[in-house]
Amino acid sequence: MQLGKTSLDVLSTPGHLISMAARAFARLSEARLKSLGFGIGYLPVLVALEEGRAETQRDLARFAKIEQPSMAQMLVRMERDGLIERVPDLADGRMSRISLTDTARTRLPEACVKLFQGNGEAMVGFTDEEVAQLITLLGRLIENLDRLMNE
Repeated sequence: MQLGKTSLDVLSTPGHLISMAARAFARLSEARLKSLGFGIGYLPVLVALEEGRAETQRDLARFAKIEQPSMAQMLVRMERDGLIERVPDLADGRMSRISLTDTARTRLPEACVKLFQGNGEAMVGFTDEEVAQLITLLGRLIENLDRLMNE
């Protein structure tokens, strides 16, 4: 079967190209974070906890923009790996407050360095202005996609 122009054009759409870039970034990041015991999916949780932006499973799921069951599974793995700890909420015994362990706090700065290094290497050949513009454009794209998903 021969692909027509329309079929080939779909491989040049922003959605397809962004998806390919995201998968490549994820593979690169996973490889760099493996030695620290972090997965790329852990990063939003680690950052939210470190910066005090969330401390419950529900808040973390909202922050990371993933479903509650997926967050629950991730938190189980992170607890098993010694990266988080849970303590019962004194005001609501059904909930737990989640915090980083000393292990996670110690490893997080190195993880950030490795991720920034990987991003820098991936952006070789781009000017600072182009990188800033890409970040702005991707932010707008994400806002549009969030809006579409919430309509």
